[in-house]
Amino acid sequence: MKVVIPGGTGQVGAILKRGLTAAGHEVVVLTRRPVRAGEVGWDGRTLGAWAEVVDGSDVVINLAGRSVSCRYTPANLQEMMDSRVESARVVGEAIAGAVRPPRVWLQMSTATVYAHRFDAANDEATGVIGGAEAGVPKYWGYSVRIAKEWERAQERAETPGTRKVALRAAMVMSPDRGGVFDVLSWLARLGLGGPVAGGAQYVSWIHDRDFVRAVEFLIERDDLAGPVNLAAPGPLPQRAFMRALRAAWGMPVGLPATAWMAELGALVMRSDTELLFKSRRVVPGRLPDAGFVFDHAGWAEAADDLVRRARRSRKAARPGM
Repeated sequence: MKVVIPGGTGQVGAILKRGLTAAGHEVVVLTRRPVRAGEVGWDGRTLGAWAEVVDGSDVVINLAGRSVSCRYTPANLQEMMDSRVESARVVGEAIAGAVRPPRVWLQMSTATVYAHRFDAANDEATGVIGGAEAGVPKYWGYSVRIAKEWERAQERAETPGTRKVALRAAMVMSPDRGGVFDVLSWLARLGLGGPVAGGAQYVSWIHDRDFVRAVEFLIERDDLAGPVNLAAPGPLPQRAFMRALRAAWGMPVGLPATAWMAELGALVMRSDTELLFKSRRVVPGRLPDAGFVFDHAGWAEAADDLVRRARRSRKAARPGM
């Protein structure tokens, strides 16, 4: 099977490329700066020679979009919007113009599309789309708008021969360096991974290997189209989430952080507090209904597995080991 991954040089792209390559598939990555074998250049906005690799492929998995790990300034939010919508639009144009279009187009989306809430979980059927919540910063609504426009760009594409799936993904947890699990582990190991602003806000997540398995499942299931939540069935409050991560690392202490402390920390790390404060209580509905079974459904067990792999990776990387 030939899989084309636009925007596949980030953490999630690396996870997918590793998993799909190990399964024996040919993977081609579209990137603005191709440097490795199997990478093809594109600008994420205009059709070009890169469209030739889409023609005749079996699957396109579009991950392109500016990283959310930044300060949510108006300029950065606009770049997030433009990079996502324009890349989805031009991928649709490439598929529409293909003589042999791929049979499925998986388009990255985000669990952030759902409302900030504590009372109930959001699945695809009954979940509340965000953007109109009271008592939250107004710019949080722009993040929801980005997600909605991202999905709408795929919906509007004229690709009748290609099934389309929007991946409403939670945070993908992987032991790779630089990812969200690595950052959270760093805080936990320093004893800083305590409750943030009380810690009642929910954290939704998915283990990296379940993420790859879910993508493979969606590729094969011709009866699934439209939005699909890629999240483990066990979201939990941030204080419990970090408690389990600290336990996996053997760190008994987790200093709490007030809202203003979190604001200061986000500023220093050039990130945004929406990533910390928004309650993302998202669960899968369509995947389990279709027969998908999570290997890592609970966070405590998943954290133990990820920590074991992270330790092995660090040990292997040390000189002389």
